[in-house]
Amino acid sequence: MINLRKLDLNLLVTLDVLLAEHNVTRAAERLHFSQPSISVHLAKLRDIFGDPLLLPGPRGMRPTARAEELREPLRQALEALGRAVSPAAAFDPAAAEHTWRVAATDYGESTILLPAMASLRAAAPGTRLAVLELAPPHIARQAEQGMIDLAFHTSDGAPQGMRHRLLFKESYVLAGRAGHPRLKRKPTLKQFCELEHVIVSPDGGGFSGVTDHILAQAGMTRRVVLSVPHFLFVISALAGSDLVAMLPERLVRGNPALRVVAPPVEVPGYEMAMLWHERLHRDPAHQWLREHIASHL
Repeated sequence: MINLRKLDLNLLVTLDVLLAEHNVTRAAERLHFSQPSISVHLAKLRDIFGDPLLLPGPRGMRPTARAEELREPLRQALEALGRAVSPAAAFDPAAAEHTWRVAATDYGESTILLPAMASLRAAAPGTRLAVLELAPPHIARQAEQGMIDLAFHTSDGAPQGMRHRLLFKESYVLAGRAGHPRLKRKPTLKQFCELEHVIVSPDGGGFSGVTDHILAQAGMTRRVVLSVPHFLFVISALAGSDLVAMLPERLVRGNPALRVVAPPVEVPGYEMAMLWHERLHRDPAHQWLREHIASHL
């Protein structure tokens, strides 16, 4: 067996040209080497393969039986290697058959993926999209292992070492059902605290959030009567009751079933980011997907 670690690729390129030309001088011209360099390469190849490979003949050099056996496999191997190391081909979405895998919360699905969905299907009809539930502690590992291609998360919670792109800044509004008797105008802080609130608790079961921390600093509390893990459940709950909720503005924008007003307490917003692993950063297909999603926000 030949030890590939000791085999210089340039020697195989030289052998491929020699088998095509049957002439050291012409091989040197094609490879832009000197004739003595080609002769040195041939001597090394003979030593590696334990075979003369090319013998002098009346009309140039004649390949041995071993050289003839090598000709086609060697040509195919060098062509495959050339394809492997050549620059990535331009991505054609119309002909693509990729399966994209992205991780998002229901909020990310509604505010980021949904706006891009129709145009994604039109531009790349042969692709598929798998949306996985976002698991913040596992984003980096999932991306590294190829389990996900993209994740949508707040920028301040993004794992270290991942590529990211800021998508938008989000702010909070107070929302309740359309026609809510106590949301005809912006409520006072006291009125706000007297309303019955729904809170989104991603970890499950929590009845306190950033709004409550800010109220506590002012010596006040609000009535949180319902805790749920997903944003979209909140919207349904608001539409059929007199409950209210502090929700991201993009999530409720333009919803005719809801009444949205400015809250009497200032709650800091956040930035949403698109995250991906370094291994996909320069891939043309994934570059296209990231740009397509970002351009439809």
